[in-house]
Parts: sequence; structure tokens; C-alpha cells
Amino acid sequence: MNRNKYSWWPFHRSKGHQSREPGAALFEGLRIRLTFWYCGVLGAALVLFSVALYLIAQYALLTPIENGVAGDAQRHAGQWSENAPAQTCMPDGPSPQYGALPGDPQQHILACFDQNGTLLPDANTARLPSAFLSNTLAKTALQDGSAHDTVNLGGTTGTIYRYAVAVSDPTEHGYLGVVISGGSIQQQDSLLSTLLLLLLTVGGVTLFGAGLGGLFLASRALLPARLAFTRQQRFIADASHELRTPLTLMRADAEVLLRGRKQMEEDDAALLEDIISEANHMSVLATNMLMLARLDAGAQHLEQEVVSLDTLTLQGVQRVSAFATQKGIIVQREHTDDIFVIGDPMQLEQTMLIILDNAIKYNRSGGQVTVRTAVDHGQARLEVVDTGIGIGAEHLSHLGERFYRVDKARSREAGGTGLGLSIAQRIIAVHNGTLTLNSALNQGTTVTILLPLAHSIPAQSENSTSKNGDFSD
Repeated sequence: MNRNKYSWWPFHRSKGHQSREPGAALFEGLRIRLTFWYCGVLGAALVLFSVALYLIAQYALLTPIENGVAGDAQRHAGQWSENAPAQTCMPDGPSPQYGALPGDPQQHILACFDQNGTLLPDANTARLPSAFLSNTLAKTALQDGSAHDTVNLGGTTGTIYRYAVAVSDPTEHGYLGVVISGGSIQQQDSLLSTLLLLLLTVGGVTLFGAGLGGLFLASRALLPARLAFTRQQRFIADASHELRTPLTLMRADAEVLLRGRKQMEEDDAALLEDIISEANHMSVLATNMLMLARLDAGAQHLEQEVVSLDTLTLQGVQRVSAFATQKGIIVQREHTDDIFVIGDPMQLEQTMLIILDNAIKYNRSGGQVTVRTAVDHGQARLEVVDTGIGIGAEHLSHLGERFYRVDKARSREAGGTGLGLSIAQRIIAVHNGTLTLNSALNQGTTVTILLPLAHSIPAQSENSTSKNGDFSD
């Protein structure tokens, strides 16, 4: 079976911790973000459509009943007001339309209250449920002139819409009482509930299907970009590899010629020295580009050994001690108990050297570099703190971008290529860790590395170390 057959599925996991496809993490994140945006836009459209449909259905189903109930209450309020005080609130004729629980939306029930909000006794209203005869709505109508609400009478009647209107006293200021009319909206409520359930079900299924379809379509849409990215990474790797040999030969030839500098003109010797310097710089650049291309493609071999951070920092400090002494920088270590992680000792040491190299290059004469190790919330933490020139806040978000330099002139003079921090971040990423950098201008920089702790710690750990690791800023 083809391993990539189900690569569009969001929960698919390839074998191993790191995908072998170049830029897999980048395109996976992009595919998920595109799918989220697609589902978000579709979800917003579905919500707007569902809300509009529900409100239209609600208006179409309930408005006729509400208007009928309100018109009925106002008609009886007008009759009461015209016939007062000879006649109190009474239905217009002995019709079975009033005093019985409605069985359809055309039937209404009626109750009257006096000017104090007290129910007026009547043979018909005596058979009505107490929930309908509550005087809360009547008191509200006496204050505002009219009011409405819904009450649930239970049983087969269900929900009732009530409308209350205050009856004006024609002989003096004030009210004679309140007329409350009610009509059943149980069927309409049931229809609206069914519509709401249907909209939620259809919307949920649609979003789920859109999510799966979006992942598939995003994968297909990103396929050309994946292919172009793969070709670009392969080209960078091949070009970097092919450049190393001629650069090495060019440097060797220039060094051989420079041995006879006594017979050369001074300008010719200086030119050869420039050639050797530039060849060295280009060789480091080609090596770093090759390593980044391999890391991106997942082609860089990764050992899985138990690595002691105490030993790692000790070896790193020893290897940069001569460089630090030359620059007038003091490098010191601070640690608690020994801490162990699982990873490739050579790559982790290279990361350590990259960070220490930067901390020394961009420090002040007489400055300090402090290396600390500790356990932080179940993770191994390694910090490198320097008292150097620091980095402005506007540059912090760009650190780690390839070939990005805060001070291009100083970085070039120091021999940097602008790829060191990118390499360090990629190495820590393939070790399932994180590298963060905090800095303030003219105050120094702190680089923090978090790595998963090793679950088992052996009594003795022998770690392979790189004696010829390439590193740059």
C-alpha cells in the first residue's frame, strides 16, 4: 500500500518522528490553516443563513397568532371601556370560544383583572390553569399600558402566548382593569424546535464534510508548491555539495601560491590572502546551506543517544575558551544536578557552539557569557546568557530567518553567514524541543533551549562529540 495514500487525513502519522518529505511541517501547518479558514467562512455563512431562516420562520408562524391574540384583547378592552360602569369585563356572548383551553391557534382564552391587578372571578376563568391567571403580566400592563409573554401550561396545551392591555377609564384618569388574552403556540414551537434541530444537524454534518473536503482540496492545491519546494531544496543541497570541492581546491591552490610570497609583489600576496578568506567564508556558507537543506528534507542522520547536558556544556565551553580569551570574554558554567536528554550528541554540540559563538562575537570586551542548565516543568532547560550589545525589539521577530542579520557589516566582518541560528533552531526542532531568544538593546541576550528529559538515566553515559563541527551566527 502506498504510504501517502491517506496523507490528506488530518490524524495520519507517518512512521518516525520526522517526515522525510521536505518542508512537511510547513505545508502541513499551511494546509490546516487553509482548511480552518475555509471552514470558518463556510461556518459563518451557515450561521447567517440559519439565523435568517429561523427568524423568518418564527415571524411567519408566530406573528398571525400574536396579532390575533392582541387584537382580541384590545377589542374586549374597548367593549369594557365603552360599557363601564354598567358592565364589567365579559365575553361578548356565551361563546365556547372563551373559557376553554384552545385546541388550535384560532381559539383564544380570556381573563380580566381589576385596577389593582386582582383577578376578577368568573365561571369561565375558574377552569383555567393558575399559570395563565398569574397577575404578574397584568401589573406590568398597568404600568406600561400593554405587555406580553409566553407561559407553559403543560399537558396537551403546551405553550400559550399572552397579551395584556390596560383598559382606560373614560370617566376619570386611570385604568378600569386589564384584559389578558391568550392563544396556543405549541404547534409553532414544535415546528421551530424541529427546524432548529434540523439546522444544527445539517450545519454540523456540512462543516464536518467541508473540513474533510477542505483538507483534501488544500492538499491538491498545495501539491505544485510542494513540488517546487522539493526541487528548490534538492537544488540547494546539490549546489552546496558541488561547491564545496572547487572551493576547497581554490583555497588549497591559493595557500600553495602564498607560500612563495617572498617572491611576490605585496599586492599579489594581499590578493591571495583575500582569496583564501573569501574561499573559507564561502566554504562555511556552502556547508551550512547543505546542512539546512538536509535538515529540511529530513535526510540528516539523527542518532538517538543519552546525552548529558553537563558534559555537553563543559565540552562547548572548553572548545570556545581560546576564542573567548582572544576576545576578552569570560565564559562560565552554572548547573545543578546532571540532566540527561535523548538526541544526537554531535548535532546538540553544534547547536551549543553556534549559540556560544554568537554570544562571544557580539559581546563587549570584558563581558561575560553564562551557561546554565536546570529542570523546568519536566523539561531540560539550557540557557546561555551574555552581557553583549543586545538586539533591538524590531529585529527579534526576524531572528532565525535565513540570511537575516541585525548588523550586516559587523556580521560579515565577524565571519558570520546568517544561517547559524536557523541551523540551531532546526536541530532543536528535530529533537522535539524549542529554542527561544530574549534580548534588550545594550543589555544582553538570553537564549533558552527546552528539550524533553530522558526517561531513563544510566549510571555512565558515553557521548560522541564532534571535534570539527561547523558553526556560524
